[in-house]
Amino acid sequence: MKKVILHSDMNACYASIEQKLNPKLKGIPMAVAGNPKNRNGIILAKSQEAKEAGVKTGEALWQAFAKCPDLTIVPPHYDEYLKHSKLARKIYYEYTNQVEPFGLDECFLDVTGSTHLFGTGEEIANKIRERMKKEVGITVSVGVSFCKIFAKLGSDMKKPDAVTIIGEDNFKEIVWPLPVREMVGVGRATERKLNGIGIFTMGELAQTEPDLIRNLLGINGIYLWEYANGLDIRPVHDRDHKEPVKTIGNSSTCRKDLLNNREVFNVLQELSFSVSRRLRQAGLEASGVEIFVRNNELQSYNFQKPIKLASQSSIVLAREGFDLFKEKYKWDFPVRAVGIRAIKLRKEGGGSQMDVFSDYKKLIKDENCDTAIYKIRQKYGKDAISFLGLMRDIKLPKEINEIITLPMNHYNF
Repeated sequence: MKKVILHSDMNACYASIEQKLNPKLKGIPMAVAGNPKNRNGIILAKSQEAKEAGVKTGEALWQAFAKCPDLTIVPPHYDEYLKHSKLARKIYYEYTNQVEPFGLDECFLDVTGSTHLFGTGEEIANKIRERMKKEVGITVSVGVSFCKIFAKLGSDMKKPDAVTIIGEDNFKEIVWPLPVREMVGVGRATERKLNGIGIFTMGELAQTEPDLIRNLLGINGIYLWEYANGLDIRPVHDRDHKEPVKTIGNSSTCRKDLLNNREVFNVLQELSFSVSRRLRQAGLEASGVEIFVRNNELQSYNFQKPIKLASQSSIVLAREGFDLFKEKYKWDFPVRAVGIRAIKLRKEGGGSQMDVFSDYKKLIKDENCDTAIYKIRQKYGKDAISFLGLMRDIKLPKEINEIITLPMNHYNF
């Protein structure tokens, strides 16, 4: 049976929700942005009026104000965004149980088995679009196609509050003239490589020998070639499907630059608390650690290393991450942002190969200490216990958002 797949995208999600909560924000150039005092003041979402003034998602506040001096800035309210995301998915689930989230504001829906109940893909898309306006107060753009990649592309083609259909009979006329950068998975670096061999449009990509694309981009090049030809066979997962957790991490931009190793260690330890907690809740432990460092010149670095004995301890993660930092970072510039990530995850309790050089007594003490800290925090809150070095100002924002993203691969954009 030919697939009928929708991609529903809540238009200017954060900004639209803020306008719904505060009608005074409607009709004016406004944007949702981080707190400039915490130095994470970038545009997260903008209204249509701000977009028309040239404001772009991801740019710094000073850049946005240079384009639009009368821009109104509001802080993000993530609880409200999550609430509206759940309301949207409740509507989607009335048409199919195959609903695959793609962030808070987007979802894929496989309605192949629902067309005999609710009509064609276009009719279902329009029903969802109307219900979202009436019941949630947010508009959506919906792409309708026979595969995920074109459904996603369709939802981006007409905004706001629209439905776009890309079928097997017309996708070459609609998709192939588009520049390759319009495809999900093609960033600036990939675009430059493709342009370098004379590939500028989707059609040119589709009609190039796949071996040439593989030689240029590796296996990801084959996926892009398949997508351009409408050969995307990835399924839309049902509501009970869960992707395996591949990494767990946390990062933050500091309120002030970090100037020495001790300050970096304190930040790594604080961030490691949440990483350890989430490892424990997922029943996982890390066999490796990765750190992220951005200096005050906005140069970013990622380093990683294996851990001899797999662990879920914040003490172990922070120590291993700090050892990696001391080894790799040259202190050419002060540090602006730090992150730590548990990698090479496995189920807890798997055991590790011992050697004669490790201090197992210290390891056991660290594990027991961290477990005690975790249990106390679970019962009495995260402020109930901490390390003395973290009780002073360690230059982190008061609230650190834990944003969890799904692993990126060819089955999950």
